[in-house]
Amino acid sequence: MLGSSYLPEHMGIATLEPAGPFVAGSHVALVLTYTAGKFGIDDTGDLKIVWRGTSDMGKPQFTEPTAANYTTVEASNGAVLHCRVDRNFTRPWVNALSIRVGRGFLRSGDTITVRLGDTRQGSPGLRLQTNVEPTFEFKVLVDAFATYQFTELPRSPEIALVAGPAARWKALLPSQNIVGEPFRLCIVAEDRWGNPTATGVGALKFKTSSAIDGLPDGLLMPRENGTFIIKGLVARTPGDIGIEILDEHGALLCRTTPLRAVANAHYRHYWGDLHAQSEETIGTNSAADYFAYARDKAFVDIVGHQGNDFQITDAFWKSLNDLTREFNAPGHFVALPGYEWSGNTGMGGDRNVFYRTEGKPIRRSSRVLVSDPSSEDCYTAEELFAALARCNEDAIVIAHVGGRYADIKLAHDGRFERAVEVHSTWGTFEWLLHDAFDRGYRVGIVCHSDDHKGRPGATQPGASTFGAIGGLTCYLMPKLDRDAVFEALRQRRHYGTTGTRLFMSVKGTFGRPVPQYADDPLLGPTSWQPASEVPMGAIVANGEVPMQLSVELIGSCPIERVDIFHGKTLKRTVRPFSPDDLGKRIRVMWSGAEYRGRGREVNWRGKASVDGNRIERVEAVNFLNPDKPLRHAKDSGVVTWDSVTTGNMAGFDLWLESGRTGVLSIETNIVSAQCDLAGLDDGEMVFEAGGLGRQLRVYRLPEGKKVTSMHLTHEVTETSQAGHDVPVYVRVTQEDGHQAWSSPIYLIKAP
Repeated sequence: MLGSSYLPEHMGIATLEPAGPFVAGSHVALVLTYTAGKFGIDDTGDLKIVWRGTSDMGKPQFTEPTAANYTTVEASNGAVLHCRVDRNFTRPWVNALSIRVGRGFLRSGDTITVRLGDTRQGSPGLRLQTNVEPTFEFKVLVDAFATYQFTELPRSPEIALVAGPAARWKALLPSQNIVGEPFRLCIVAEDRWGNPTATGVGALKFKTSSAIDGLPDGLLMPRENGTFIIKGLVARTPGDIGIEILDEHGALLCRTTPLRAVANAHYRHYWGDLHAQSEETIGTNSAADYFAYARDKAFVDIVGHQGNDFQITDAFWKSLNDLTREFNAPGHFVALPGYEWSGNTGMGGDRNVFYRTEGKPIRRSSRVLVSDPSSEDCYTAEELFAALARCNEDAIVIAHVGGRYADIKLAHDGRFERAVEVHSTWGTFEWLLHDAFDRGYRVGIVCHSDDHKGRPGATQPGASTFGAIGGLTCYLMPKLDRDAVFEALRQRRHYGTTGTRLFMSVKGTFGRPVPQYADDPLLGPTSWQPASEVPMGAIVANGEVPMQLSVELIGSCPIERVDIFHGKTLKRTVRPFSPDDLGKRIRVMWSGAEYRGRGREVNWRGKASVDGNRIERVEAVNFLNPDKPLRHAKDSGVVTWDSVTTGNMAGFDLWLESGRTGVLSIETNIVSAQCDLAGLDDGEMVFEAGGLGRQLRVYRLPEGKKVTSMHLTHEVTETSQAGHDVPVYVRVTQEDGHQAWSSPIYLIKAP
């Protein structure tokens, strides 16, 4: 129970009408009525209505009667009420509507009526939270004695939020499969906010040009939850496989993610989201629902749970361990036990801690929200690493950026911290990888969701300050179990994406065998073996032997570019088109963050117009909030927007009447620019905007050429003989705005 425990049964009751359920993200009018209890509420006493801090429900407002979220509050006895909405209550119930009783008081039986989304003067209502939650709760607390001591009512109102009608479809195949071995096709319909839905979902049929056995010839009906799973599919020959998903009338709904069928392979491709949390800490819906969602609706192969340590009670830690043990099914689904060490930024910042087995200790960064007695607390990241080493724990640590960012320059231990998370629903953070390079750390790259909305493995940002789709990581492993996951992380054998499931293969080859190390030589003595070919993540002393980097890609949509890096230096950009393919299509993109900390989101408000030319059509890129679409006034030829970036990017494409005439004018609250289209060739114009990587870019893309697969090579003649590592990795950018990063191959000087 929140707040004081003093006589809650005498503090009154609260009711809510109508009862619902309601479609998540819809506008409604709710009437919450508080009836005072035995003590009433004294003059200057308070009523608080609180809801979860990560909820993106519209913020109640009191000044614009025709606008969304307009709210009115009145007392039955005419007492004057002073209202405000702020983030000023106890985590996770951070959002609070505070109602102070002034110039009067309430007796037992008097009421306060709160109309959330009062539609009587033209407001469309209160915009509800955009993610599904069966028990969205408005906790009600009372300061009956004007002492600033709030008592939670024994029963607070709650509503059920359900998914809306299907607005888009996803079809998922494994990214790699062995010819002759069975695989499955998983399909899910989502509403406009990314919630899986059965509403409006009918029968499906399929179309493919690939040689596949087991695909139904007729219509397939959905399961009760609206998903479709087809097991036992078999590829007859090697090659790249794609399937079109059609409705019963033959209209295209979506295409599957790509699958490469191969004759044999040592490593399989398994997708995972290791980083998110449930309602027991700061998230939404229960931990049991969390694991079931990842397995049955997001269709990931691997999942971890990362609740904030300072909110995990001993009882919940035991429950989490019981759940990972229950859900873990080697060969089918891997659930990893773990927690988020959530130290303040100045103490080291956020780290994800994973164990191979249950029953391990939780070492908290603080106990600010738990009352269990202290035992093994570690207040700094340095203390955490020391404790893991002292107890010889079988653990993996990943540095990440969330509310707090991991300061890996302050503390790092390569024996445990094997990867950095460069993307989550909080944004994109390549600077964290650069921090590692600056210090000579040899880390892999992962991307996970850090989901707070009950959708691990398939996170959409909704309408809050989360500005990106949650990430996913593809782990290259010989089999699906915990041992293989730990080995992949320790060998950096994985690539991360911004939520898409593209196929990536990155290998290094050498003209003669070079030493490949079993582990990082910086961590102590290790063995090595001669190798002529190494996978991503390998550590190699190549001496004077050049490396040939080989990259194979199959995008989930057309590929825009592939960037090849040697450490922080961009060495080469490869585009799957030539200058002759460019013409009337212009892309405008903005990106970046304010700074490294919690308030990193950048709100871009802008407009664009073309003089001396005409805009034929416009398409948005990474406009993730349906409430804030890209706006194009065709008659005026003006494009306007309200957009958020948090290190990631967003923008739009223009198709112009003429390819190389006119001037494109862009005005934003951050940076403005003018581009003479006659001078915009196959390069790009970049306008820096301060902050953390904030910039505006303008460049051309092909109008019709759509390349979804690429095979390229890159020679690395640079060696590490100067004494510093040469980490070689690739970043892929698709036309839909999704990106992916391979873990680096580290070329090092022999110890």
